[in-house]
Amino acid sequence: MRWMQAVAMMLAMFTTQAQAADRPSAELPGDMAHRIVLWPGKTAPGSNKAPAHTTLTDASDDPAVLDRSIIGIRQPYMVVHRPAHPNGTALLVAPGGGYARIVVDNEGSSLVPAFVDTAGITLFVLRYRLPAEGHVEARNVPLADAQRALRLIRAHAADYGIDPARVGVMGFSAGGHVAASLATRFDEPVYKTIDKTDALSARPDFDLLIYPVIDMGMEIAHAGSRERLIGEHPSDQLIHDYSAQNRVTARTPPTFLLATQDDDIVPVANTLVFHQALLKAGVPSELHVFPTGGHGFGVRRIQGQTVAAWPRLAIDWIASQTAKNATSAP
Repeated sequence: MRWMQAVAMMLAMFTTQAQAADRPSAELPGDMAHRIVLWPGKTAPGSNKAPAHTTLTDASDDPAVLDRSIIGIRQPYMVVHRPAHPNGTALLVAPGGGYARIVVDNEGSSLVPAFVDTAGITLFVLRYRLPAEGHVEARNVPLADAQRALRLIRAHAADYGIDPARVGVMGFSAGGHVAASLATRFDEPVYKTIDKTDALSARPDFDLLIYPVIDMGMEIAHAGSRERLIGEHPSDQLIHDYSAQNRVTARTPPTFLLATQDDDIVPVANTLVFHQALLKAGVPSELHVFPTGGHGFGVRRIQGQTVAAWPRLAIDWIASQTAKNATSAP
């Protein structure tokens, strides 16, 4: 009898977890009111025939703590989180999700208390297209969305109290690959010019990579991100071209890098090879490698560990960069 009761309890637990993982969700009303759509029309260029269907789910079993993810995006957009007292700095955020989904809270909205409310940075959290969902020029759609997003931030800088010379990008995991691609391929034409916004520079003024996917080689790549981005059996040329460290030049913006030694999802070697490329190109960089923390911790899952200090380190580093770049008062 006790054995049967234990089995029943385990089944109930697993059922509850599955229900939580599959629970449908949606954008919050406040987020919808602060949404910037990237492309004119109903879909982004090359996505009108993609079979993708936008779906949000929430994996959290705590109603007070959201842990949403989104898939099936055909019209990418940003959700803007505005501080009460903006300091003139903007940050385009590319959350991760292995190029299979985008985790919009753990690596997006959860940044608000530290970066927005305390530091006064205006956050633009990006919902970008995923490369394995049937888009034309699929390998480049995340980068195209990031380029367009950064240009739109600059185009509307005055509306948000932002200095257009103080616009950076921060990416997590596969979103780190999006951010690193933007930082190294910002002037690569990956979409056709649509309007005057596209005449603006897509080069970030600074770049933060948090446990990023960088390399597409077999030894240290995150297998899922690699396959979804460049295919199951990519050519040597594709591996080279989409390994972000190979695209670093002297024009790559100053970069903040953060990783943990015990990351068993995206090896710390990804961060280290990018840092080596930055050093070789003479790009100013700051590297933090913590002993523990694993992968995908965002700002919520590291209480009591030394890596929990990372938001303060990042905010201080951003302040040091924006002090150099400021062109006008916020």
